[in-house]
Formats: sequence, structure tokens, C-alpha cells
Amino acid sequence: MPGSDAIPRWTGRSFMVGNLATAVLEFGESASAWSDELTAMHEAEANSSHPIDLASRKLAVESMRELADRTDCVILDIGCSSGFLIDDFKRLLPALSVFGADYLIGIVLKAARRNPGTPFVQFDLRKCPLEDQCVDGVTALNVLEHIDDDFAALNEIFRILTPGGIAHVEVPAGPGCFDLYDEVLMHFRRYRLRDLVAMAQRIGFEVRSATHLGFLIYPAFRLVKLRNRARYSGLPLTAKQSVVKRHISTTGSSLSMRMALGTELNLGRFLRFPFGIRAVVKLSKPS
Repeated sequence: MPGSDAIPRWTGRSFMVGNLATAVLEFGESASAWSDELTAMHEAEANSSHPIDLASRKLAVESMRELADRTDCVILDIGCSSGFLIDDFKRLLPALSVFGADYLIGIVLKAARRNPGTPFVQFDLRKCPLEDQCVDGVTALNVLEHIDDDFAALNEIFRILTPGGIAHVEVPAGPGCFDLYDEVLMHFRRYRLRDLVAMAQRIGFEVRSATHLGFLIYPAFRLVKLRNRARYSGLPLTAKQSVVKRHISTTGSSLSMRMALGTELNLGRFLRFPFGIRAVVKLSKPS
């Protein structure tokens, strides 16, 4: 931790830094395109069971599944929010050791209270305090779009991975779909899959798979995005926030979305989708 030369030690319930017990490790905040309020808004409207978030987490679990066959693997979930993906890892891949990280200390403290017995760390991914080659797997779901220097952030993920380690990265897809939703959620950008792949390869990653999530619902998604830009672009921010809350709540209870994404996950075992609402890559660090 800043201001201390002691090496933190996890006891199973808290960190010990010298003689001081602390629930989480904190490494300081700087400017960020996220907030406690945005987390609260998203979780109040979507909670842990929104169809697209369920599908995202299932893909992340599948990417990390091969690590469960290795010995003493450690997984870091960056952008862990309240720890829903960590819950999935602990339930479905119990052989893995998992810890979470997020940018804002309020989010990290909430996650620690919700997940007793799991370590949580607060840091800025652009200047990650973790040592080189210290984790075997990293998940980052909808993180890079909130960071101004996404290359630096992804490069830090590469640095902390052990050789042969796996990173699962998901980001919003389609720059042409940028609308009030992205504005309210403070996205710097939406991505082309090929650009995400190229950035990962420049850093040194091997690309194990590259696809999209939301292929089957993309036509309706695209129409909504075009409508939003035409209808709501001139609204004040508070009004845009209300629109986004309503949209998240409505889609969260959509049976058709749930069925479409379930079908897509099954097809995705054999196919790669050329477009969708999120771009998803599974990366590995060369051995």
C-alpha cells in the first residue's frame, strides 16, 4: 500500500500490512470515466441477472476453464464491481484462486462486504501496482472503454500475466453505435473487433479467439441506437440518464433477449460471429 514498505499478506479474511489489518488494499485514485453512482444505477436496474451480463460472464468462465486443470492458478477479475463474476468462478471453477480489483474504493469495499473471504484490491489499471507475471488469468469485462489510454491498460494486463496465462477481454462493439447510453456510462469509445485484436497483437498477445456477443439481437440493437441518436441527442444529461435506466430495466426482463443469447452461446461453440453488440477476445501470453 502507498506509504508502507510492508508486504501485504492475505489471511483468508483480511489483508495484514505490517501489524495493520485492512479489508482491501488501496492504491489511490485518479481521473476516471466511472463512478459509484453509475455502478449503483446499473446494478439497481439490471442487478446480476440481465441477459447480456449473464452471457458475458458465461463466456468469461469458459475462457478460464482450462486454467482449472493447472495447479495453483490465480485469477484476477478487473472491473469486478460487486463481484458477480467472482461468484460464478467460485461456484463453477472452485479449484481456482480468485481475487477482484476495481478503480473506485467505494465499489471495492462494497464487493469485499458482499464477498467475505475473497481478496479485493483498488488500483488504476493504467499504472497497476501488481508485480510482473503474478497472475495466471485476467478477466476484464467492459473495462477498457472507460479508460483514456486503453493501450497502456491492456499492456499492464499483459505484464502481470504469467507466461501461458490467459486474458478474457470484452468491450462494447461498433463505433457507429455510440449514443446516449455510451455517453451516460462514460465510454471513451466503442470498438471494432479487428482494432482490438490488432492492439492486443502489438502488445504481444496471441489471439486464441475473437468474436462478438449479441449477434442475433444486433439488428434490433442497431435500430434502437439510430433512434436514440435522432430522438435524444439534445436532451440534458439527467434526462438521458432516465432514458438509459428505463432501457436497462426493460431489456433486463426481455425473454426474447434471453432466448436469443442462449441460442447464440450454443452456436458460439462452433462459430465466430462477424458483428454484435460486444467484442470478445480470448488472449494468451506466449510461454
